[in-house]
Amino acid sequence: MPYNCIVLVKQVPDTAHVSGKAMKDDGTVNRAALPAIFNPEDLNALEMALQIKDRHGGQVTVLTMGPSRAAEILREALYRGADRAILLSDRAFAGSDTLATSYALKCAVEHLGDYDLVLCGRQAIDGDTAQVGPQVAEKLGLPQITYAESIQSLQDGEIVVQRAFPRGKETVKCTLPCLLTVVSTACPPRPPSVRRMIAYKLAASPLEYPELLKRWPEWETPDALDSYLARRDLKIPLWTTTDIGADEGYLGLEGSPTKVWKVDYVVLETKESKQVPATPEGVSALVKELVQCHVM
Repeated sequence: MPYNCIVLVKQVPDTAHVSGKAMKDDGTVNRAALPAIFNPEDLNALEMALQIKDRHGGQVTVLTMGPSRAAEILREALYRGADRAILLSDRAFAGSDTLATSYALKCAVEHLGDYDLVLCGRQAIDGDTAQVGPQVAEKLGLPQITYAESIQSLQDGEIVVQRAFPRGKETVKCTLPCLLTVVSTACPPRPPSVRRMIAYKLAASPLEYPELLKRWPEWETPDALDSYLARRDLKIPLWTTTDIGADEGYLGLEGSPTKVWKVDYVVLETKESKQVPATPEGVSALVKELVQCHVM
């Protein structure tokens, strides 16, 4: 039986290069100051969806909410095997917290319709909240399985998933449709296919047309470029609040109750050190000291 999967992905700032310019005065992330990458655990979620398609058939649709450059990760998803990619972009989305983001994604998923599974990474590395996936499930009225590491069974309208935790694993069964949040220890992401990179290298969203017309002046107008890409299934659809029927009062800063009050930059410096003898007695004494200090 084929299954239709929707994968929610996010382009995130590379937090390995965080600097003092990483935050704006209003408490939102200054994304222009950091390199942008495909959120790591979203790649694991994409791979899980692709493996479902490989085994059972169906379609994998990738959806992201972000500015024009977020189309970069949609192309990467197409290179890796996704069948369809959609960019959700509108000025009304700017400044959305997890509550507003999950509302927009919920509207987009409903607009897509006809799905069996919604997958996303456990959390994004820019916020580390792990809230968006569960909030989308709640707003869609779907059962959810968080911390999904592997799919044990998928048949007869039910899915059996192994969940991973720091101190063990758990196997649960759930009816379809449902939402999964996927952890980093799940199936390693496959590399982009060279064949698909050649096939989709020109894939673009309408927000990218002005820049593309500078490189391809022979197309002269956005409409001509749009027609060319659409005929070859290379147009990445752009959805706005109007397209998904979202209420702008629930989006952006207005629809976001979470506010960043203050950001502190903490530098940890050692002021003293202690040498532990490399003996069983020395290790035992260290462990005892750590336990007494509630370090472990």
